[in-house]
Amino acid sequence: MNLEDIRTDIDRIDAKILSLLNERMEKALLTRRFKSTALDPAREQAVLDKVRHSSQCLLDPQFSVKIYEQMMAESRRIQEASPQTVAFQGEHGAYSEVALRILIPHAATIPCREFSDVFDGVEKGIYDYGIVPVENTLGGIVGPVNSILIYTTLKIVAAIDMPVRHCLLTVPGADHRELRTAWSHTQALAQCRNFLQRNHLDSEPYYDTAGAAKALSENRPKGIAAVASKFAGELYGLETIKEDIQDSPHNRTRFFLISARGNGDEGDKCSAVFTAGNKAGSLFAVLKVFAEEKINLTRIESVPDTPGKYAIFIDFEGALASDAVQRAVGKVSKMAEDFKILGCYREMRVEE
Repeated sequence: MNLEDIRTDIDRIDAKILSLLNERMEKALLTRRFKSTALDPAREQAVLDKVRHSSQCLLDPQFSVKIYEQMMAESRRIQEASPQTVAFQGEHGAYSEVALRILIPHAATIPCREFSDVFDGVEKGIYDYGIVPVENTLGGIVGPVNSILIYTTLKIVAAIDMPVRHCLLTVPGADHRELRTAWSHTQALAQCRNFLQRNHLDSEPYYDTAGAAKALSENRPKGIAAVASKFAGELYGLETIKEDIQDSPHNRTRFFLISARGNGDEGDKCSAVFTAGNKAGSLFAVLKVFAEEKINLTRIESVPDTPGKYAIFIDFEGALASDAVQRAVGKVSKMAEDFKILGCYREMRVEE
C-alpha cells in the first residue's frame, strides 16, 4: 500500500458518504408527509444520543454530534422548503431523472428500485409525481411500464421525448489502455454494440445505467468503464472518455409524467387504452372512428394482457374537451372493451 492507494480508498469512501448523505436527505423529506411540523425535538435528541454512544475508535463523540446536528438542520431546511417529489426507476443519473430535470427543474428526485415502486408510491401519496419511460426508438415499448398502465388509476399529466446519448465513463486518472469491460443496462450495451466491439470492450450487464456509474465510482475497480448519461458521470465524479457512443443517432426515449390528481384535462394530446380480443375487425372499427373525426393517431401499440386478449394503447392529437374528441371517445367507449383515457397533456420534444 502506498499514498496513491490510500487516496484512492479515501475517494471511494467519500463517494459513498456523499451518496448516503443524499439518500438520508431524501428519506428526511419523505417523513415530512407524516409529521405536523419539520421540528421533532424528541426524535433529534434520540438520534444524537445514539451517535454520541456509538462513536468509537478515532471519532470524538462531540465531533460526531456536531456533524449530525448540521445534518438535521439541513433536513429541517429541506422539509420546510417542501419541494415537489418525483419518483423514477433506477439510481440518480438515470435518463428518467435527466428527463425529469427538464420538465420540473426544481423538483426533488427520488430513486426507486422497480417501476412498480414508482406507481405504488404515487398512488399512496408518498410522491407528488412519477416519471416512467414508455417507448424507445430502438428498443420499442417498455413492457413493464405499459403493463402497469393498463390497470393503474394514475393519470398522465405530461410527456417528454428526448435523445438518449450514451457516454463511456471511467474513474478519473484511469489508464484507458487497461480498459477491458463496460458495465451498463443490457439495452444501453446493445445500443452501443459497434462502439464497444471496435474498442475491444466486453459487455457486462448491470441493472441500471446510472447504477453502473455509481458502482464504478464507489468501488473503483481497475479495467472497468460504465456506459451511462453524461449527467451520471458528472454526478459521480467520473471522467467522460467519449460522448455519443450509441450506434444510431436516432436513439430517443419517450417518458410519461404520472400523477394521482390529473391536470384538469388540459393539453393537446391524449393517451388511451382498451382491450381487443379475437373478434375480426374490432380494432379497425375503433380506428375508423378516429379517422372519421379527422383525429390523427400518433401511436398504436399492443401489449399482451390476458390469454387471447391484448391491451391496445393509442395516442391521438387533440384536447379531450374538444367536440371531435368527445364524439370519438363517446363512440369508442361503447365499442371497445375496458376503454380508458389515461390522460390529456402537453408533450415536450427535446432536440439537444
